[in-house]
Amino acid sequence: MKRSTALTSAGAVVALMAASLTFGAASSAIASPAAGSKSQGNQITNVIYLLGDGMGRTHVTAARERYYGAAGSLNMEKLPAHGYVQTYAVQKNSGQPGQADFVPNYVTDSASAATAWASGVKTYNAALGVTAKGKLVPTAMELAKRAGYRTGNVSTAEITDATPAGQMSHALARGCQGPVYSEKSCQDTAITGSVLPTTDIRVTPIAKQIARNGTADVILGGGLSRFDSADEAALKAQGYQVLGSPATQTVATKTDLQQVSGKKVFALFNKGNLTIEKTKRENPASAEAAEPTLASMTKKSIELLKNGTKKGKGFYLQVEGALIDKRSHANDAAQTLEEIKAFDDAVKVAYDFAKKDGHTLVIVTADHECAGFNIIEKGSFTNAEAANPPVNVDSGNIANNSSPSRPGGNTKDASRSTGIVNGSGSGDPHNFAPATFRTADDPAGVEDGTEDASLWLTYLSGNHTGADVPVYAYGPNAGALQRTVDNTDLFGIVTGALRVRK
Repeated sequence: MKRSTALTSAGAVVALMAASLTFGAASSAIASPAAGSKSQGNQITNVIYLLGDGMGRTHVTAARERYYGAAGSLNMEKLPAHGYVQTYAVQKNSGQPGQADFVPNYVTDSASAATAWASGVKTYNAALGVTAKGKLVPTAMELAKRAGYRTGNVSTAEITDATPAGQMSHALARGCQGPVYSEKSCQDTAITGSVLPTTDIRVTPIAKQIARNGTADVILGGGLSRFDSADEAALKAQGYQVLGSPATQTVATKTDLQQVSGKKVFALFNKGNLTIEKTKRENPASAEAAEPTLASMTKKSIELLKNGTKKGKGFYLQVEGALIDKRSHANDAAQTLEEIKAFDDAVKVAYDFAKKDGHTLVIVTADHECAGFNIIEKGSFTNAEAANPPVNVDSGNIANNSSPSRPGGNTKDASRSTGIVNGSGSGDPHNFAPATFRTADDPAGVEDGTEDASLWLTYLSGNHTGADVPVYAYGPNAGALQRTVDNTDLFGIVTGALRVRK
C-alpha cells in the first residue's frame, strides 16, 4: 500500500487533458422548450444537474405517496418536461454503439453512468473519464470551466465517489481514491496492457486530482479521510477557502458553510459519506446533526457560484443525492424514502431559483435504478416469501397454457415470511416480507410497520438493475428531455446549453 505525498504536476495534468480534447463525439441537438417554462427562448447561462443515485421510477412513486399521497407530487414531478434515460454500459475494451467491436453491459454502475453524462461516451463499470479502451475524454465540467463558467460539485457521498468524481477526475478504476492506495486499486492491465507510471493521470488517486485540477470552484460533500495535508496545501495555493481541515481531519459544519462567502470553497462535512437524514433527525444533539442538508448545500452553492460570474457566462452545478442508492443496496426502505425526500427538497431549491432567474436549465435524473424497488398490493406477498413460484391459473385456456406448469405455487413459506420487516418480523434476518408505511392518505393513527399502512414496499435484490430511469427538466430548451434519451445524450444537452464543445 502507498500513501501519495508528492503534488501532481499541474502542467502534466493540463497537457494530458489538452490531448484528450481531440476526442470527438456527437452532441445531441437541443429540442424546443418545454411547455409551461417561463424562460422559453431565453439564452441559458446556468445548468443545474441533479442526480438521485439509484433512483428509479418506483422510488419516485413511493416517495410521492409516502409524503404527499396519491394525488400529490414531488417537486421533481412539477418540472414540465418528463422523459426516460437508458443507462446501459459497455464491456472493457468495447467500442462505442454502432461500432463493430461494441459489446453492451446492460447494467451500469455509477462510474460508467457518470462518464456517460459527464463525457458523452459509453465505458466499462468502474471507469471514470475514460473510454472503454482507456482513452481520456474531457468532462462537461472541465469544458465549462475552460470556457469561463463557474462550476460546482455537491454530494452526500464522499466527493471522491463515482458520481462527483466523474466530473473532476479520470481513473481506470473508481476505487483509486486515496490517500492510501495500491497499484491494484488504480491500475487495470486489461485496459492498458502494462503497468503505467504513477505520473499518468489515470492512475493518480482521485483525491489528488480533485485537489489540484481546479475543475470545480465549489466542492461540498463527504470524504475528508481521502484528503491529507498536501491536498489542503494544494487547494489553498489555488485560492480555495478550506472549511475544516484535511491536515487535522477536522470536518466542516453547517455553521461554517453558512458563514463562508468566497468564490472558491472546499468543505467536507464527514470523513466518509454524509449521515442519513433519519439518523440526524432522531439524534439532533449528535455531531452528525451538524452536517448540512443537501438542500442547504444546493442553496449555498448557487449563492457562491453566482458570485463572480462573467458577463454572458453563468455556472454549471452538479448535485447528487447519493444515499438513495446506498440505502437501497441495504434494502432499507425507510431510509431510502427519507433520502428521496431530502433530494427532492434540493430539487425545489434549484427549481425555485430557475423560475426566478429565467436563464437556468434544471435537469433531474438518476444514474441507474437500484435493487428493483417495488410497490406491491396491500396484504399480499412477494415471490421471495413464497414456497413456490406463482402457478399458471389460466391453464384451462390452451393459448395461455405455459409449459411446464407450476403446481402448488403462490403460497407463503413460513420460514421466509415471518411478518412485516419494519414491524413484527424485524428481528428475523431471514425474513423477505415487505416493509409497510403510512401515507398522506392514511387515517390518523395508522403507523409504519403495520398491516394497516397502505404503502407496501419490497426489493428484488441488493444490486443495481438495468431499468430505464426518469428524467425531469425545466428551463430554456428543456423539451430536449421530453422523450427517451440515452445517458450519453445528456452530455450533448448540457454542453449544447452552455455552448461549449470538445
